[in-house]
Amino acid sequence: MRFSSIINVAVQISVAAAQITESMLAKSVDSMTLKSSFNPIKEAYWTGLPHHRRTPFAVSPDGKTGYIAYLDASETDVHVQALDPTTFKETGTAVTVTGAKEAGGLVAHNDGFALLTNEALPSGTSGAPPDNTPVAVLYRYDASGTQTWKTFLGGPNIDSDNNLASPDINGDLVFSEAAGYYAAYIVVTAYSGSATGHFGDAIRYITTDGKLENIPGASSSWGCSHNTGIALEAADAPPFASLCAEDQGALWLNTKSQGMMNDNVKVSNEHVINGASNEAMGGMSGSYSGMARFGGAKADSNSYIFTWVSRGAIDLTANTWMGDGYTKSENRTVARNVAIATFSDKNTLVGEEATSVVGSADGDSQVNWVTNGSADCQNAHAATFDATNALVTWEQIDSPQCNFDAMGCQGAFSGTYYQQIGSDGKKVGEPLKSMDSFVAGDMVTMPDGRICWPYVAMDWKLDGPANAMQASASKMSFACIGLSGSGGGSSGGSATGSSTAPASSAAPSTASSAAPNGATPTEYTAPTENNAPTENSIPTEAAAPTGYEPSGPEAPAAPPSTFETVVTPSAAPTDAPEGVPVNPGPGEDYPVDDTPAETATSDSAANTTPAPYPDFSGFPDFPSFTGMPGGYGGYGGFGKGKECNIKGRTVTITTTVY
Repeated sequence: MRFSSIINVAVQISVAAAQITESMLAKSVDSMTLKSSFNPIKEAYWTGLPHHRRTPFAVSPDGKTGYIAYLDASETDVHVQALDPTTFKETGTAVTVTGAKEAGGLVAHNDGFALLTNEALPSGTSGAPPDNTPVAVLYRYDASGTQTWKTFLGGPNIDSDNNLASPDINGDLVFSEAAGYYAAYIVVTAYSGSATGHFGDAIRYITTDGKLENIPGASSSWGCSHNTGIALEAADAPPFASLCAEDQGALWLNTKSQGMMNDNVKVSNEHVINGASNEAMGGMSGSYSGMARFGGAKADSNSYIFTWVSRGAIDLTANTWMGDGYTKSENRTVARNVAIATFSDKNTLVGEEATSVVGSADGDSQVNWVTNGSADCQNAHAATFDATNALVTWEQIDSPQCNFDAMGCQGAFSGTYYQQIGSDGKKVGEPLKSMDSFVAGDMVTMPDGRICWPYVAMDWKLDGPANAMQASASKMSFACIGLSGSGGGSSGGSATGSSTAPASSAAPSTASSAAPNGATPTEYTAPTENNAPTENSIPTEAAAPTGYEPSGPEAPAAPPSTFETVVTPSAAPTDAPEGVPVNPGPGEDYPVDDTPAETATSDSAANTTPAPYPDFSGFPDFPSFTGMPGGYGGYGGFGKGKECNIKGRTVTITTTVY
């Protein structure tokens, strides 16, 4: 026994001392044929710059079946395809969820899968959102592809004060076998009541038989202002671990209250504007695999790792509109660096919180930086190999143009980086660089210890608007990294090929220098004439540029008006009106699918006690901006201007208010 223990310790030390090398990255290029074509590019909020369109990916607990979900190229209908997780080839017949508008999250079971998506309510539904605006919905299918239940997470008769829709989910779905719940963290907008036109977020808990339950201290109906980023990970009991990026100046570990109250854990100070917070968690189509539970495939640890991108924070001032404990800050750098935080449990940050002391020159001294330099980093994600090792990835632009305040940058794509991180938050070796693999879907820890994810093999560009990169894919590729080499563990899969980039023993470029563990970025760069936001670079209601212009999108000035984001603390849920159904059954307000879905959820009203909403009745009507680029909700009518002081001068911008 003692000898065995010594061997195990030696193996652990050997693995921890290793670093990711080229031989550890394996790719299965075009291994899966898709039933229908797929557009792998998603236009970023406001800037119109390209993001990967998320492709949810999940593997069953027994490791025998994988599933991938993707949105049809028509942008209506979501397809879910089973696959062999050793060959990454499709198996069986794809399931099509007709009318679905977004592949928002996926959980694989040994006997099927659960899909988070959004869709319009059935025609004739009383109290439905206008213009067939989608609401979030959770589907459960068995292994044969038969729907077993369906539960709406928005729409009428779910929240007492306002009805909620989700034109864009931009969130995630997780499941805990120990807790017996799915949890969905989603962006929402109110379409009735005093909050009409505003955006926030909601956390919903659903039982294994499809009942929507409101759990005091875990569920929420109105959380973080203009939620611009979501991270969610399962725990053994509700509430599950969660973080949000908001537009008042911070990232919060909000497991405790599900909102942005200052009794949550302040993970990071951020310079923000209305509706934008630097795409900290990926922006549009990016709120997945940002937080991971240590333990790998077993996820049997209570600790977590979280990654995001940040410009750092200096010169803290009071956020007088929000009150005590809330601050505003200026950027430390023009471009964004990669940061990580670790948590000893779902409520506890390892190390210090971000400061809320007004007047602090350094607002980011607590941040554990992974990179440190003038390159811009984006699309950061994390997954864990086991209880002691994690993988953090990001995409990089070595010579970025950052024309938009609190938003993304553009420039020549310089590679995807893969960095091993220990559970102590320290980097292991140097990052591996790859020019032909990307993270475009959930990072999944396989039973053999590999971390695998989907992507579309393509000529990826970040130096122009998304609409200049019209793309249609009929194949899906997969990449894996395993600490034992050759792309992974004992099964190894059929993943073949290797990165065309140099091995990780080669240092990254000077522009992308990895930061010493915990070091603050030294690039204290004030915006210059070439990269500071200007009146011509502030986003307005104008559509994204139609040409491929490496110099960057421009936007004319917005119509003058003023508005402040309205935020309300999440409160303890109140009792729901008696008899209000979560998913109405026969004889209730709206038509019912003749499937087990409504039967499974129609009796869950007793557990539904939505949180209260703020009073927005005193605010003016919203103008209609029909030319806006796609963004949170894609809602042309939910815009409002706000006067912002940017680098010493006042300009007026238009942002989506939610």
